[in-house]
Amino acid sequence: MSHPELTPHEVLAAGPAAPDVNERPWLVRWDLLGEDAGDLVRGALPPTLDFHTSGTTGPSECWRRTRDQLWAEAGMLAELLRPERPEAVLSFAPPRHVYGALATLLVPARLGLPVWYRPHFFGAMPPSPGGRWAVIAVPWSFSALRRKRAWIEAREHVAVLHSTAMLPSAAQDFVQEAGPGRVSVREVFGSTETGGIAWRQWGPDDPPWDLFDDVEFVPDPHDSDGSDGLGFVPAPRHPDDEASTEADTDPDVPLTVRSPRLASRPGLAPLPVWRTDDLVRPCGARRFRFSGRRGGLVKINGRRVELGALERALRAVVDCADLACLPVADELSGEHLELYVVPPPGRRLDRARVRALVAGHDLTVQPRQVHIVDRIDRSPTGLPRRIHPTRPADAGAAT
Repeated sequence: MSHPELTPHEVLAAGPAAPDVNERPWLVRWDLLGEDAGDLVRGALPPTLDFHTSGTTGPSECWRRTRDQLWAEAGMLAELLRPERPEAVLSFAPPRHVYGALATLLVPARLGLPVWYRPHFFGAMPPSPGGRWAVIAVPWSFSALRRKRAWIEAREHVAVLHSTAMLPSAAQDFVQEAGPGRVSVREVFGSTETGGIAWRQWGPDDPPWDLFDDVEFVPDPHDSDGSDGLGFVPAPRHPDDEASTEADTDPDVPLTVRSPRLASRPGLAPLPVWRTDDLVRPCGARRFRFSGRRGGLVKINGRRVELGALERALRAVVDCADLACLPVADELSGEHLELYVVPPPGRRLDRARVRALVAGHDLTVQPRQVHIVDRIDRSPTGLPRRIHPTRPADAGAAT
């Protein structure tokens, strides 16, 4: 059987971090539950659950959410999907992360629907007939779904809920290929520390985000001009765009919020407010447009990568005059990073050799591509301003 069936009690009792709940496919029939789902959740889950940030280039941090916070947020996410009248759920989001715990474990319970969990890019799709489906997506899900066009075409409608990173370009291709009206996409903006902050119905015109009803903007007294000296990473561009990390940040403000669903550190009181790593442009009292991230952060498949820390690690590996890691848009993961390297004075660098050096270093995240460039102009604070063209001698080298 491609999706072994677990009972609702079994999947909850195992817990969101259990390997068998994260690494193997399964099916849970919430539609056949003979009791109140909320009572089961309160009886099977502990009062608090711990989730961890990725710790990709720094220490992983533990953040604690209460069972009641999670159940309340699952209800809010379920309400985003309910207007589409789904009859079943397919999820790709691992429950070990807070988004997966919410959307894979608890949203189907809120909706009273069967849920099939598929943890890997390759694997079987649910064997059930067509109808109206909800899909809990992470960035790579869209590329996986494009490989299953016949399955999608057999559905009357597919309502996608996506979070953890920027929507990849494969999502737009997936919507277009599915045909008019067959697929809708709702995005959730949030983090381990905050849970869901805002949501939007995706569209190619990049619509603004709406705060969830229990979230409020908080003016940030520490950063009223949108600059804290840590730098600004704009929303990733296509790799063919001119590389630059400087932007006019005057209209942008740090996204700082208040919500009853903010997490707490173990042993400490819940946070009163949380200042995210994001810069936004408010559109009225309860809407915003995402402008980019502060502090040199990108998120790759939900993992936070600090570009400065990665650059420091790479400088110990690559003999060069300068280097920089810059964010780019990515079809599969939503965003990624690429490495730009300036050779030492009077010397050449082979791109394939640099890639081999980088690949041999113990890095959790590898640059998507390596470029050998003439120089990197920097601002007075050291931020890359302009990348000068790659050297003609480097053209055609292995990437």
